[in-house]
Amino acid sequence: MCKFEIVPMKEEHIDSLAQIEALCFSDPWTRAGLQAELSSGTACYAVALFQGNPVGCAGMQYVCGECYIDKVCVHPDYRRQGAAQALVRSLMDYAVRNNAEFITLEVRQGNAPAIALYEKLGFAPAGIRKRFYSHPTEDAVLMTKYFK
Repeated sequence: MCKFEIVPMKEEHIDSLAQIEALCFSDPWTRAGLQAELSSGTACYAVALFQGNPVGCAGMQYVCGECYIDKVCVHPDYRRQGAAQALVRSLMDYAVRNNAEFITLEVRQGNAPAIALYEKLGFAPAGIRKRFYSHPTEDAVLMTKYFK
């Protein structure tokens, strides 16, 4: 298992993360989309570094005591080595430090490894969003972890 350093997302990470996005998703966020998240006043983004290089990121919106994870992305070469877990834990830690009531996310229904990870971290299924994803069309499983 690799040793990842988790750091706040910075401008210098965006180009690498946009490339990782393109490897991971059929509808990847663009550089401009990542830049918008970086400058958002409500977003919290973390980057996993391996030997100083970005290999993944996770981000969420924090609004009125509620946290919504909208991104977990790890380069295919670094999956199942602890990066996603470390990234999500960093978001959970931020949520707890900021007195969030809960943290929630959606995940493709067919993404069994991600669902297993989120369950391991204490998230529970909370509903289904029908036909939420495209390319290919797939339902999303809503998963939530309550802190209070």
